[in-house]
Amino acid sequence: MKVKIKRLDPNAVIPKYSKPGDAGMDLTAIYKVWDDQNEVVVFGTGIAVEIPEGYVGLIFPRSSQFRTGLTLSNHVGVIDSGYRGEIKFMFYPGSRPKKNFKVGDRIGQLIVIPYPNVEFEEVVELSSSERGESGFGSSGK
Repeated sequence: MKVKIKRLDPNAVIPKYSKPGDAGMDLTAIYKVWDDQNEVVVFGTGIAVEIPEGYVGLIFPRSSQFRTGLTLSNHVGVIDSGYRGEIKFMFYPGSRPKKNFKVGDRIGQLIVIPYPNVEFEEVVELSSSERGESGFGSSGK
């Protein structure tokens, strides 16, 4: 599958898979700024992508992010097919950052997946299931 990508900055790094079989392509920070208004640290990648219609780009922090004490502000970023702006990450600083990301670090990953076009059908009753209406933590420890 080909996805169009544009460097918005000459220092931008084109995302790539780190190892064969990886689902996510690594995204690299090319700048870092503090946003006083939202109290978040913003990392820019300097790239924009054109996700094909019928697909979505999802951005996640890398698993090594736990070492930083940072939390991705929206938990999972959604890049819809109509978005053409820069891919950015906004992290809450946390109370005890251990090791912060630096410019040049791989800060997240991008996964591009297809999605169905869902149309809801309102009904009076749903079919029964083994789980039923049991919610948070009900499927085991």
